[in-house]
Amino acid sequence: MKILLISPTVDTEKRTNKGLMMPQLALYILEGLTPPGHEVKIIEEEAEKINLDQECDLVGISCMTANAPRAYELCKEFKRRNKTVVLGGVHPTILPEEAEQYADCVVVGEAEGIWETLIYDFQNNKLKRKYHDPMPDLGKYVPKYFGKSIKNRLFNLVPILTTRGCPYDCEFCCVTNLYGKKIRHIPIENVVRDIQESESKNFMFLDDNIIGDSKYAKALFKAIKPLKIKWVGQSSVSLLVKDKELMELAAESGCRALFFGFESVVEEHLKSMRKTFNDLEHLENAIRKIKKRRILIHASMVFGFDNDTKDVFRKTVRFLIKNKICTVSFNVLTPYPGTKIYDDLKKQNRLTTTDWRYYDHNTVVFKPKNMTPYELQIGKVNARKKFYSLLSVLKRFFGNLYNPVIYFPMNYGHMKQVRVEAKRITKLKSALFENV
Repeated sequence: MKILLISPTVDTEKRTNKGLMMPQLALYILEGLTPPGHEVKIIEEEAEKINLDQECDLVGISCMTANAPRAYELCKEFKRRNKTVVLGGVHPTILPEEAEQYADCVVVGEAEGIWETLIYDFQNNKLKRKYHDPMPDLGKYVPKYFGKSIKNRLFNLVPILTTRGCPYDCEFCCVTNLYGKKIRHIPIENVVRDIQESESKNFMFLDDNIIGDSKYAKALFKAIKPLKIKWVGQSSVSLLVKDKELMELAAESGCRALFFGFESVVEEHLKSMRKTFNDLEHLENAIRKIKKRRILIHASMVFGFDNDTKDVFRKTVRFLIKNKICTVSFNVLTPYPGTKIYDDLKKQNRLTTTDWRYYDHNTVVFKPKNMTPYELQIGKVNARKKFYSLLSVLKRFFGNLYNPVIYFPMNYGHMKQVRVEAKRITKLKSALFENV
């Protein structure tokens, strides 16, 4: 049987630079879970076009919220060609009833524990409308065949996942809806095997918090240290700096950069989000400790909270440049379906669109309290533009001298994207903001 696995693009008229892309791990997990004897083909639409008439028996499409409309278009096209279509991923998990309108079958949550059953049922004409295993066993090793897919990508990073689940319940996050509140682990020996079989030296850990379970993280770092790899990941600032041993083990195991969700530099926001560091002085001290371990910092900032005023953009950029942060993701608050903030804004009649294409971290889809949607949108764009100005890049470099090989390519890539984003906002203005 021929199985086609697809990760759709958001916009068929444009593509992401291949150098900034990461392989879609979910598709390679599905391939690894597929029983022997089947032919699997993976297509990431951001990297290559889809031939809708290619020969296949079963089509699996994994999507998030922003590319859900494109996923639904593909469902229609393949079903028109009498193909059986399975939908899975974040968005179908949150809104399975919506997804069922377009696909023959919907996978809710994780694929482990159900994918082999789904294939067996399909072969025996017993395919169900929905499959869901709320707590699959992660102990079984799943091989990944990345092949040439990681070439020409950002630093040729191979994606690795070690844990699932998050004990926190942030109002703008739906991770607990996907994986639950309990942190579950991939056996460390399986993580080591993934690294060794990939034959790569550069990795990205995709965990929402690589150190969420400090005992597991310490054992993991000790196990991968002899492999002499380089890796980046996502972490909690507070958990990392409060455990000196953990921070040292991370650095010794090859950690070169970490993604931190700072979210806001407004102290009342930090307190309301239950951040352990609820004042900027403590946050700045934490930043210094991380930099001493020669770990680059990529910060995530969010604009659009109810207490944000137009001054928040200036204050945020000033803080980030002052502390010589390596790189930053500037996001607007996005009320993804399945989150508390989506429900609240919907009840308050503050959503300006439910066209899922715009639910992408970058586009304002609600009415802020202290500015217009367009003021929030352009404020975010200008903050990014100022942070990635040539003067800012040079000024911040002196706080990141220990890793210029990562610092300059990353900042250069963002500088190019600033120009692309500015053009996009011009197009969006008439579509989203003029009548709000």
